[in-house]
Amino acid sequence: MTQKGEPIGESADETKQQKTTNQAKASYGAPHANNSPTHGLWALTNRDLRKWYTNPYQLLISLVQPVIWMGLFGKALNFGSIFTKTLPPGTSSGVIDTELKSIFGTSSYFSFLVCGMLVFIVLFTASFAGMSVVWDRRFGFMNKALTTPVSRGVIVMGKILQSVGRSIIQAAVVLVIGIALGMETGNLSVLGIAGTFVVIFLVAMALSGLFVMLSLRSSDWQTQMAIINLLNLPLLMASNALFPISNPAFGAPGWLQDVVKLNPVSYAIDAIRQMLIGAVGTNALWIDFTVVLAFAAFFSALGIVMSWRLLKK
Repeated sequence: MTQKGEPIGESADETKQQKTTNQAKASYGAPHANNSPTHGLWALTNRDLRKWYTNPYQLLISLVQPVIWMGLFGKALNFGSIFTKTLPPGTSSGVIDTELKSIFGTSSYFSFLVCGMLVFIVLFTASFAGMSVVWDRRFGFMNKALTTPVSRGVIVMGKILQSVGRSIIQAAVVLVIGIALGMETGNLSVLGIAGTFVVIFLVAMALSGLFVMLSLRSSDWQTQMAIINLLNLPLLMASNALFPISNPAFGAPGWLQDVVKLNPVSYAIDAIRQMLIGAVGTNALWIDFTVVLAFAAFFSALGIVMSWRLLKK
């Protein structure tokens, strides 16, 4: 017989199980949330990256434009053939190569263009980092993120880092495609490739910080698209991505050459050309690195500071 008030059968087993659970909680303590900034940064960055790498069509579509530029534009402009037909008959290939190097810094315009396309893909990927902020605000995720212990600066850095990760992967794919289409590989080295991706990392940080900062108070995707279109083409065309505009031999007006020299994107491309194809640089390599590093530090820091003032529910 059981004593009065003692559970019988399954009720007794459930009571014992509950006691065991309570004892375990008392021993190990209740689970607690991980409030470290690095955990929050990784969670926010991985959330945006997951939306990208689980949709391969986004990667494919993002690569279409630079591949078209390289495959159609780059191969159509055969400056070596143009020089052969305009110079006196019998001009040696060495003279033609010298003329090309005096203008492009290299004898292969296609290789010149591929290096520009590496920063081209970074520019267009970074410009849409701000769109992620707009959509998060429109669909309510931003308000939820702002109510968590994660700081506003971490939210901004998560947006910047997911854009940087996408830029590096897409630039690597563009480089492989460029090599397959005929880019010069005689000067390729492990150190040069590593330095190239350091520059890509820095310029992606800077451009992503710029576009995220411009989207902090925006909830209208049309306004953000207008900003993207307003800045993208000037940053691209007023650089040395497609042509050596800053080279006086190219014949661009002086004011445009000055604009190109003020454009930090030009310094990133100049450094990449020196490291990948051994091109004659417009500036010393250390100057290019210094400008790109300062560019990245300034806009990354500015994005975080502005988030404290502008990122509100």
